Amino acid sequence: MKGKVYLVGAGPGDPELLTLKALRLLRTADAVLYDDLVSPEILALIPPTAKLHNVGKRAGTKKIRQEEINFLMIALAESGLRVVRLKSGDPLIFGRAGEEMEALRKASIPYEVVSGVTSALGAAAATQIPLTHRRMSSAVVFITAQQAAESESVNWHKLAASGATLVIYMPGQDFPALATKLRSAGLAQETPCAIISRATTERQQAHRTTIAELPNAPQLPAPTLLVVGEVVGLADPLALTQEFTARENQAALAAVFADSPARDASFTNEEPNA
Repeated sequence: MKGKVYLVGAGPGDPELLTLKALRLLRTADAVLYDDLVSPEILALIPPTAKLHNVGKRAGTKKIRQEEINFLMIALAESGLRVVRLKSGDPLIFGRAGEEMEALRKASIPYEVVSGVTSALGAAAATQIPLTHRRMSSAVVFITAQQAAESESVNWHKLAASGATLVIYMPGQDFPALATKLRSAGLAQETPCAIISRATTERQQAHRTTIAELPNAPQLPAPTLLVVGEVVGLADPLALTQEFTARENQAALAAVFADSPARDASFTNEEPNA
């Protein structure tokens, strides 16, 4: 009898941002294929009986090819296991879930997608940036820096003219090139920007700047997001500089996760190439 694959969003890092459904699936999983950006606190919620497979790809380096991930998901499900493909953020936002769904359908493997809080929403909430505002921005555009640098199909002038808030995923560190692209699209030099690093985690950092000063921005640790738009100016300055406090109510969190099995931080039963 075939098992089933769940494409699950782990959210941006704070375990309290997991959905109840994601938590339930993690607690009952037979195997979990997880990305590098999934936090250790979330991995610790997985029962020790589940097999863990690190299938992360970061900063241009690949531990495992996408075709191998697809093969592993299918093989585990065909052996009758309940498989969780655990992705940071939301599976359907820059998470290659589309490719994985195609492979699962082709192999006739039942699957389900479980939404998570995507990084843009988590970062905006943690820094108190309203991504839309009825007097400033009625649209939000999610795009990667690679698209910003390479895609000829993106009409940057139209995006700039629309007043949409731009959220650039994986902006990298070439801020001078990004600033040039944004200026050439017609955005004003004084347009506010915010770089947010490790959003919703205890190591979160943020830096507020403008397009004109973006080339001089500090090199914050990955993963980062770049938010561009007038709405950045509405954020409370303290929210952009203060340390993010995850899990303020430790007693409440402990109660929610009380029956979650503890797992050693080393995750010694990991089998990345199984």
